Amino acid sequence: MGISKDNFHGLVLAISSSIFIGSSFIVKKQGLKKAGATGTRAGMGGHSYLFEPWWWAGMISMVLGEAANFAAYAFAPAILVTPLGALSIIFSAVLAHFILKEKLHIFGMLGCVLCVVGSTSIVLHAPQERAIESVKEVWHLATEPGFLVYTGLVLIAVALLIFRYVPRYGQTHMIVYVGICSLMGSLTVMGVKAVGIALKLTFSGLNQFIYFQTWLFTVIVVVCCLLQVNYLNKALDTFNTAVISPVYYVMFTTFTILASMIMFKDWDSQDASQIVTELCGFVTILSGTFLLHRTKDMGDNPSPSGESPAFANPDSSPGESPVLTNTNSHGSMNCGPQQQQPQPQPQPQQQHTS
Repeated sequence: MGISKDNFHGLVLAISSSIFIGSSFIVKKQGLKKAGATGTRAGMGGHSYLFEPWWWAGMISMVLGEAANFAAYAFAPAILVTPLGALSIIFSAVLAHFILKEKLHIFGMLGCVLCVVGSTSIVLHAPQERAIESVKEVWHLATEPGFLVYTGLVLIAVALLIFRYVPRYGQTHMIVYVGICSLMGSLTVMGVKAVGIALKLTFSGLNQFIYFQTWLFTVIVVVCCLLQVNYLNKALDTFNTAVISPVYYVMFTTFTILASMIMFKDWDSQDASQIVTELCGFVTILSGTFLLHRTKDMGDNPSPSGESPAFANPDSSPGESPVLTNTNSHGSMNCGPQQQQPQPQPQPQQQHTS
């Protein structure tokens, strides 16, 4: 698609947002680890991280990233802005590899590349932003039957996850926390886009804050953001950052673009080839996420030479393979070469004399 002036502004803001948000994952994780060492972990319901400067530094970085993202939605369509969040995967995964020592396997790196390729494919075939003259137009789109049904399904799913699945599987299944963040995130983006359009029109001389719809969209954004931050903290404190980032990205992107298609009807202006290309981009992103998820345990196992799994020596002998060594915290069970046990010597037989 052609890059208009507004789309270019949205593109620059979206890239800046990815840099800030990707870095915030790492800084916040550092704060959560320090807070967990002296108090109750966030994953166990604690809030000691609120007194940790590192967590607040990460939060500031995330706020800056979200502010840039907020502005990007005012200039460009969601299908252009949202996929660029793939860059935050790269930043968070690489920084986690070097700073948090959460090792990233070579196939995890390939997964990051696939995520970027898929996102690029989507961006290059994204539709143009539709012209909106008033926040009332956005309210009309949000109250159409199709989007009301989507909103109702999202709220029911989030309620089930929070009240039924979080107590049972929150500490063992990453998809529970990430699912809550992603589902609510799709509604957050629609609200952000509405408020962003209102601000853009207001700055151009058409005050939109005289309408109650603008304030209602603002309340929706605040509530959804607070819910997302809470469960994102739990996910970061419980699971590997290098895996949370891409999974959260894929689910958030999928639900956000789905919500945008329903509410703003972005696909109405596209032909079949453009839609198919965007769907292929989604498949590519999902493939990258699968690689990252499947290789996370391979990255966590240290190589015998102390090298990163992405750069470990492939010529190591079979007995030195980390795959054959159980490094669980409950004890070490070495399945590698064992020392040969000495054979018992035969006892001399006693001779009986009559």
